[in-house]
Amino acid sequence: MMSDKGWIGQRGLDRVQDALFDKERGLDRVQDALFDKERGLDRVQDALCGKERGLDRVQAILFDKDGTLLDFTAMWGFWSDYALDRFRVVLKERGLELDEADISSIWGTEQNEQGCTVDYDRRGPLAMGTVEEMRAVLTWQAYRLGLTWGEAKVIVRECTEQADAELDRIRPAKLLPGVRDVLENCRRAGVPLAVVTADETDSARRHLSWLGIEDYFAVVIGTDQAERGKPYPDLCLLACERLEAAPEQVVMIGDTEGDMQMAREAGVRLKIGIGERAELPSADWTIRSFLELGLPGKGLSDESRVAE
Repeated sequence: MMSDKGWIGQRGLDRVQDALFDKERGLDRVQDALFDKERGLDRVQDALCGKERGLDRVQAILFDKDGTLLDFTAMWGFWSDYALDRFRVVLKERGLELDEADISSIWGTEQNEQGCTVDYDRRGPLAMGTVEEMRAVLTWQAYRLGLTWGEAKVIVRECTEQADAELDRIRPAKLLPGVRDVLENCRRAGVPLAVVTADETDSARRHLSWLGIEDYFAVVIGTDQAERGKPYPDLCLLACERLEAAPEQVVMIGDTEGDMQMAREAGVRLKIGIGERAELPSADWTIRSFLELGLPGKGLSDESRVAE
């Protein structure tokens, strides 16, 4: 239930702007503005999507892609299952066998009884690594089983490229709840948006297109555009440069600690993590999903705040 003071007024969005950009008190005021216990997440919605004053002092918002905008497991669980299935077939043809107990530790995944990926380690290779890094991890598995390094590289590339083709054919992309509303509100507020992802740029654009949200983003930065990927600041700084936005006036939203570390090293003003507080120690605040931004009266618990 909204307070009698309303969303916009004496304390409204002017408090959010004070919170984000007050140089004397810094982020102390953000806590007051975004997480006022009396009004809870109503203030977050004001901050991101206010209609009267909006985000005129926020120059841009950067989003991670996988696990932030789209369902990570639906997309990359499918991809990893297919690639590993092909990998096992190729190994068997050569008289080799991958120990099933090792599957979850290869890329940081969790399988159900049917062998399908149902969850993933937010700190692991699948969540934070590039495609080339994941290929390197799998190549090592083939090498330790007895293949030469050269043969292992060829096999792994073939398996992952087949997984890429199957991903393009099935298109298992799913938009996470609340994402489209947040993007639309930001568009109405005139806030430039960008995607910064460990995926390659062409692949990222393709996935955004499948979901019908590519046009919301002025800039899409994949790991192929920078010398260093997450958790280094390069991707974030490049996005800010392309958007002509100062990092200290930018918000970063992501679901992994790598996203938060990247934003911190880039000097981003506010880092919002999607997930559990314990898994995102570098975030300024965490939410469990974008739906929380549209649920008036659903206050954020103290556990969701990250201690300074």
